[in-house]
Amino acid sequence: MNENIALATILLPFAGAILTACLPQQMAKWSCTFFALLATLGTVLLAYIYLSGGKIDVTFDLIHYGDMALFGLTIDRISTLIVFAVVFLGLLVSIYSTGYLTLGNREHPHEGTNRYYALLLVFIGAMAGLVLSSTLLGQLFFFEITGGCSWGLIGYYQSQKSLRSALKALLVTHVAAIGLYLAAAVLLVNTGTFALTALAQLDNTTKIIVFGGILFAAWGKSAQLPLHIWLPDAMEAPTPVSAYLHAASMVKVGVYIFARAIYSAGDVPQIIGTVGMIMAVITLIYGFFMYLPQKDMKRLLAYSTITQLSYIFFALSLAIYGSKLAFEGGIAYIFNHAFAKSLFFLVAGALSYSCGTRMLPKLKGIMGKMPLLGVGFCVAALAITGVPPFNGFFSKFPIFAAGFSLSHEHWLLIPLLVLALLESVASFGWFLYWFGQTVPGKPSEAVASAKPLPLAMQGVLVILVFMSVCSSFIAVAWLG
Repeated sequence: MNENIALATILLPFAGAILTACLPQQMAKWSCTFFALLATLGTVLLAYIYLSGGKIDVTFDLIHYGDMALFGLTIDRISTLIVFAVVFLGLLVSIYSTGYLTLGNREHPHEGTNRYYALLLVFIGAMAGLVLSSTLLGQLFFFEITGGCSWGLIGYYQSQKSLRSALKALLVTHVAAIGLYLAAAVLLVNTGTFALTALAQLDNTTKIIVFGGILFAAWGKSAQLPLHIWLPDAMEAPTPVSAYLHAASMVKVGVYIFARAIYSAGDVPQIIGTVGMIMAVITLIYGFFMYLPQKDMKRLLAYSTITQLSYIFFALSLAIYGSKLAFEGGIAYIFNHAFAKSLFFLVAGALSYSCGTRMLPKLKGIMGKMPLLGVGFCVAALAITGVPPFNGFFSKFPIFAAGFSLSHEHWLLIPLLVLALLESVASFGWFLYWFGQTVPGKPSEAVASAKPLPLAMQGVLVILVFMSVCSSFIAVAWLG
């Protein structure tokens, strides 16, 4: 039963993409939303069966070559939690897009095409496949599909700048994929299988090689130094795409494959954790200083995303030192950040739609004219910076708690944790500054002339505000 539901959750979006591409343009958005809804229901049903069955982890091998499993599905507490997030957010983005991609959009007056909605469905299906995959080969297959989809969606508007940005994203993430190819090849040669569970059979030297390849691939997808350069330019995509690919799904591919490898491998050489933590903190500080001068709200959020992903890498690297709390905090961070950052991006999209601009200096008095967007901005900023009771706090706190508990054994953690704490406080101050500049006060000219948001966009923002408060409780209950 689980096997069929999981497989249907992956395949339905692909089937829907084919149908969506062939339908009349006015039907494409409804077809996309319908198949995204079916896939979301699949993830809910999968989680329900897993829970009612006593939360017993199972793996199904689906494609074999002789005795070797090429592709299979893993149903456990991590995959069921994350697959719900990526598919459900795909549904929310498709609903939001039905209002955003219209001629009423003041910044980009444009009716969404079949190509947009079909690629969005393919991306949802690929993310579900990657999260549920039980083999490194399966992860690699869907890893490459997400790269192709991101190329098509980032370059969707077909402007010269968007096409260059799309090509940059494709090339950087494809170069990063070399690490995953290397990891899969070494795993096969040493164990005779691509199964992720076979990572536990490797000796320490071979694990370093395999994890080095996985970490390189993860850095590329999750926009970490030195492979971060594609993400800020990818903001040329339609804002719903930015919310999904660059907050909820694509950038989460890297941290997820790293987390899944750690979970499957047993003991991981600590050198991998050390490298992961040092690079995470370097990227964290770099991302913070890069988003300070940004006036374009989406580019600011892009650099903020780079720093938030660094926290996840830091947590997962801490887990290599034996901290279960750090690992579960990292998984919760993947889940919680997806909702909070999607909210922030979609608030930016709503401002573009209503006001015709997302440039922060031109936006003031949002709360007086558009209270939903004012509340959304506030909740997203507090959630991202880790202020209780919002979901970001329940992601960051376990990381720092785990780090300081390990610091008496590993002195290197102290300076790294202090730098991370300083960034966390400084980022709160910076988002508070922009909140004060844009949300309260008398409406600026752009805000005063704002047009109403479609109900579809408003409904999605309300759901994301709710999830930015409640997702942490879902994650704690599920992982606990």
